[in-house]
Amino acid sequence: MLRLEDVLPKMKEIIAEELGKSRIFDKDVAEVLGIKQLSFATMKRRGRLPLEEVLEFCAQRKISINWLLYNQSTKSLEAQTDKYIYVKYFGDIFASAGGGAFNYDDNTEEIAIDEHMATLIGGKNEMKNIDAINVLGDSMEPTLYNGDIIFINRTLKDVNKNGIFAISTEIGLFVKRVMIRSDGSLDLISDNSMYSVENVKSENVEVIGKVVGSVRGM
Repeated sequence: MLRLEDVLPKMKEIIAEELGKSRIFDKDVAEVLGIKQLSFATMKRRGRLPLEEVLEFCAQRKISINWLLYNQSTKSLEAQTDKYIYVKYFGDIFASAGGGAFNYDDNTEEIAIDEHMATLIGGKNEMKNIDAINVLGDSMEPTLYNGDIIFINRTLKDVNKNGIFAISTEIGLFVKRVMIRSDGSLDLISDNSMYSVENVKSENVEVIGKVVGSVRGM
């Protein structure tokens, strides 16, 4: 699993070039990411990656989040970025995986994924049909965790086929497994056994799409 300390040297290299400094400290990275120094230090100590802030860092600079996974020099970044594919990311949308509150906003940005990741979630031709949103809650653990970013294919809405779906209901946006009952209603099923099955009327539900991949958050 990617840790904060794994990406720090590369982020410092980018920031140093932007600020014209020869040396960048952790506090400088924390300031650029908009994270308090104490929180940043705690994340580093625990090996946690502030994924949302790092995604924003990359989006603002037109760099791929995947670049942080490889040993590439800053000078090669532009050429390497051409190999990536962009997916629309709704950073203010949270699909509840536990029944809690959610935010819903039209603000979007683009995140880049490499060709390998694109193949895993459907292939280049499907990228126009895929959106990325956030997971809120723990009811889909251990499959999906709070803070994960999930990729949803909007063309895959057949809940008769196995998988996890993003579902819009009268009380919010959920990410669940779905089963159709004989009366036409839908059971929303959590992977976490601590949560009971929720039954909803099909006319009160809109299937947004199928979850085809995810990126682990904090």
